[in-house]
Amino acid sequence: MELKQSHYYSNGAYGRSWGVRLIMAIQSDPDTGEDMVHFKGIAGSSRRQTGSMQIDEFLRWVKYEVQLVENDWKRVDEPTPS
Repeated sequence: MELKQSHYYSNGAYGRSWGVRLIMAIQSDPDTGEDMVHFKGIAGSSRRQTGSMQIDEFLRWVKYEVQLVENDWKRVDEPTPS
């Protein structure tokens, strides 16, 4: 999955574990050289929280991209292969 800045992602969990995060930035850590994801929790378990984690850790958390449609988070459909 290709992560993109200013896009929303969900962990696809159910109940209290569910969450949506907005990627604020994807940057290389100046000390370690690791690619880091800086995010803001938008809904669910991480709402109103900010954080950073290695890109590999974020990829383990995320299940799919989402978008807000009216008042509901909907999964963004994967492109259909041609």
